[in-house]
Amino acid sequence: MPENSYSASYAAAGVDITAGYKAVELMKRHIARTAIPGVLGGIGGFGGLFELDVTGMAHPVLISGTDGVGTKLRVAQYLDKHDTIGIDCVAMCVNDVVCAGAKPLIFLDYIACGKNVPERVAEVVAGVAEGCVQAGCALVGGETAEHPGVMPPDDYDLAGFTVGAVDKSKILDNSSMRAGDAILALPSSGVHSNGFSLVRKVFGLDERPQALDKYHDELGATLGETLLTPTRVYVKPLLALMEAVAVKGVSHITGGGFYENIPRSIPEGLSARIEKGAVRTPAIFGLIQKTGAIPERDMFNTFNMGVGMTVTVAAADADRALEVLRANGQDAYVLGEIASGGERVRMA
Repeated sequence: MPENSYSASYAAAGVDITAGYKAVELMKRHIARTAIPGVLGGIGGFGGLFELDVTGMAHPVLISGTDGVGTKLRVAQYLDKHDTIGIDCVAMCVNDVVCAGAKPLIFLDYIACGKNVPERVAEVVAGVAEGCVQAGCALVGGETAEHPGVMPPDDYDLAGFTVGAVDKSKILDNSSMRAGDAILALPSSGVHSNGFSLVRKVFGLDERPQALDKYHDELGATLGETLLTPTRVYVKPLLALMEAVAVKGVSHITGGGFYENIPRSIPEGLSARIEKGAVRTPAIFGLIQKTGAIPERDMFNTFNMGVGMTVTVAAADADRALEVLRANGQDAYVLGEIASGGERVRMA
């Protein structure tokens, strides 16, 4: 703790700045795990320093992304388990920038809380650090802010920000996409970090948080364990794929499900024909649909339904793409194909 840094008046108003210093000390070992070449200095300055290596890039372009975890945080708070939610925060950001072909380089987090409990903050940052390790980027800074009177003492929110780089000539461009191209599915780990307002409503979690402790045979786990499963980080296998095969488009399946996200990587005049029978849907989605009596289209328009990312390649490259992904620890399968005209996403 900085010498003589204590304000009794500020503490009386609900903000304990010494708790912030303790939280930083507790999180340092987690942050150290994320160090990669280019990181300059350490945590504690007014900005995170990173030396950009543009070797091999003729025209480097920076790509940024920001996101939060949404109301999945409520599940973590109800279960008092905070060490994985940071993975979700990183994944939601880095999975977006890799859609453009960029390699994530740095990450920063922001935690707003009613009361700074250093051990809890350090747990959250431990998850952020793990997500950064999975993505191959460095956690170079962040901020924890106490908001007494604005947020209840046990409440917190988490958001993140990432910056990646790509050579301009390698930015993914869907201009070569054609009817007949193959759409590949990269399986999700579950619900990921979208649709939790509906999930909470379906299971009545705000009224009965104890429902999270119920074991479900079809899940092979409790509801809470299943829902809290972290969002999968797809960065490393996707970057390996982009080096080996001409990738024409990538979509991160987040809020809005298939109907909103898949068209974002497809040019006007083309559509995605999805083989509904090919979709490998985890049991949690069936439980959500049955419990909430939710129409099938709403399910596909809200959740990822077991598909975390889609990748479009030429049909002739599909087998090679699947081989590369699997060699890099990422299962994948053919989900459908690009078609001409019609509704932007067609479920066949």
